[in-house]
Amino acid sequence: MRDLIILGSGPAGLTAAIYASRYNIKPLIIARDLGIATESHRIDNYPGIYGVTGLELIQRFQEHAKKLGAELVTSEILSIKKTEEGFKIKTSEQEFEAKAIIYALGGKKNKLGIPGEKELVGKGVSYCATCDAPFYKEKNVAVIGGSDSALQSALLLAKFANKVYIVYRRAKFFRPFPALVNEIENNKKIETIFNHVPIEIKGKEKVESIIIQHVENQKKQELAIDGVFIEIGHEPNTELVADMLDLDENKRIKVNADMSTSMPGLFAAGDCTNGSNMLDQIVTAAAEGAIAATTTYRYLTRLKTKK
Repeated sequence: MRDLIILGSGPAGLTAAIYASRYNIKPLIIARDLGIATESHRIDNYPGIYGVTGLELIQRFQEHAKKLGAELVTSEILSIKKTEEGFKIKTSEQEFEAKAIIYALGGKKNKLGIPGEKELVGKGVSYCATCDAPFYKEKNVAVIGGSDSALQSALLLAKFANKVYIVYRRAKFFRPFPALVNEIENNKKIETIFNHVPIEIKGKEKVESIIIQHVENQKKQELAIDGVFIEIGHEPNTELVADMLDLDENKRIKVNADMSTSMPGLFAAGDCTNGSNMLDQIVTAAAEGAIAATTTYRYLTRLKTKK
């Protein structure tokens, strides 16, 4: 029986591990991977660290947590159960028990759900520009979405591709950082197509084109491309606790200001919660992780006092 298990090794989980360690709690971190923050090709808005990749920043978090004594297990988490003493976590390899849990499993990329998408994944359809951009040197690609992550993906792809189309359903980008918009507008390789949605990805052995449609007049257009990069947000990974905790209408875990949830002993942080006004940034995820660890420390202290 451990004092604390942290589920997730993104910025929320790793920061929680750092703070827990400083409270003399030796946390166990369980996660399948380092999360979607690692897919960002450039991070310029984390205080004190400028111009690093998402992978590099999260690896720094991980090394920091390990130096303070955190233990990391890479495994698929299958289930979480409440017990009399705390919680039981079952993974694909073994089972663990803990008096408290910090749930920080973030989210997963949303899919378009259009013809050709599923069939051509890995054959031109991608959800990670950081991973796949170098494969599209001197080719034409399309980025679907209008968030900051979509704009960052387009800028990265423009370093390799001949042409980058940004296809977005709205008339303007969704709450973007002005600096990113300026870069997009000044990059001659990038063309933005507003008020359009993709309706089909075409190709046999690989992506050959994409059909897009105007949201108002329904006029269709076909773009000859070699790759499609889908950046339309993410859905929180809350399936494991959907029957245990109160979720909001977006399937995010409802948390209080101290990152406590509707179940005593189970705390949550990061992109899987409705905290921080749902500003899904590394800096806010880290802040929630720090708060969750502090609240967990107080919870565990109360448990020891009762005994």
